[in-house]
Amino acid sequence: MPLDEINRHTIILASGSPRRRQLLEDLGLRFEVVNHDWDEDFPDDLKGAEIALYLAAKKAETLGGQLREGVIIITADTIVWCGNRVLDKPSDENEAMDIIRRISGNTHEVITGVCLLSSRGLRSFYSSTKVTFEELTEAEIEYYVRNFKPFDKAGAYGIQEWIGLAACSRIEGSYFNVMGLPVEKVYHELLSLVRSEGR
Repeated sequence: MPLDEINRHTIILASGSPRRRQLLEDLGLRFEVVNHDWDEDFPDDLKGAEIALYLAAKKAETLGGQLREGVIIITADTIVWCGNRVLDKPSDENEAMDIIRRISGNTHEVITGVCLLSSRGLRSFYSSTKVTFEELTEAEIEYYVRNFKPFDKAGAYGIQEWIGLAACSRIEGSYFNVMGLPVEKVYHELLSLVRSEGR
């Protein structure tokens, strides 16, 4: 079973996201979790996927000291890209509602950069998903923010929550990427990595 090949390694997920943890558990991976207060600043000249990849690599660099033979560290960063700008995690209700007003009735892009760090080096890739939302009323926006408090989520929403059920009319790409991790890509990249290290 290919999953056994991966699980013979020590996998470390460097993330505080409960959604990423759940997705890897559902995949059948055995892994440990470490988390830090990540520095999420990035150069102003970066755009879209460049930002997600930069931040994922920055997290990997922070954990380089934990590497040893047989260890693979997974880092990831998800951004929401809309109107040529990043829609960050909101700091309060007002900011969350402002962000959702921007994506209401529009199509935006969810981009996750992923890094796999091992003793052989760094492997980076990303996934991009286009998400279209129907127009939301002010009452619907307020209902979502006040009941679901999406302050830990890029773009101020979770696709698996009420807002995704009520407003998401089209997804082009990986649904799980919108949740925070393109697990199908992670699985195949991990398998490729462990097989290359076995040569």
